[in-house]
Amino acid sequence: MAGDAELIHDEMSGKIVEEAARLAFSEGAGEVTVRRIIRALGVTNRVFYNRFRNVEEVLGIVYQNMVLEMRQGIVGHFDPEGDFFAQITDIAAGTLSLSYKLKLGMNQYIFMQDSLSAENYLWWRERILEYIELGKKRGVAKPEIDSETMSYAIWCFIRGFNTDALARGISEEKALRDFRYSFGVLLDGMKAV
Repeated sequence: MAGDAELIHDEMSGKIVEEAARLAFSEGAGEVTVRRIIRALGVTNRVFYNRFRNVEEVLGIVYQNMVLEMRQGIVGHFDPEGDFFAQITDIAAGTLSLSYKLKLGMNQYIFMQDSLSAENYLWWRERILEYIELGKKRGVAKPEIDSETMSYAIWCFIRGFNTDALARGISEEKALRDFRYSFGVLLDGMKAV
């Protein structure tokens, strides 16, 4: 096996990551093995291990790619002049919908990685906090809201709802309907009177 400085990063590295993602999304992260990847690509163990230390490293890259795609789902979609709470609900529901497209085959792996990744957690908490502060600034959210605590509660609500709906096999349509309803009730408690 190659040391860190000797690992190759090339087109084949990308193909290995793509195959791991395909397997993870279609069959689940637990079904991704070096043997399955190399068999599908028609390459040897050496080709794999010259590029990666193990399959967990490859799955980590798949996870990071998904994190970036999920983040892109909320960037640039907020109109400061529009209905604040309707847009927040749309953004959160869009995240749920994207979760269905991206996480279905990797649900448990993603849940664990999200739990272990302080960077992803902090990124999402900061985005949520920014929206809460914007709502307070615009006068549509209660000024006395503890923004830090509320951003954590919203993170937990969205993440938990996504994970549970995927794990239970709830259809995307039902999950979105139920999510919009319950998230709306949560946001109602934040509205300035």
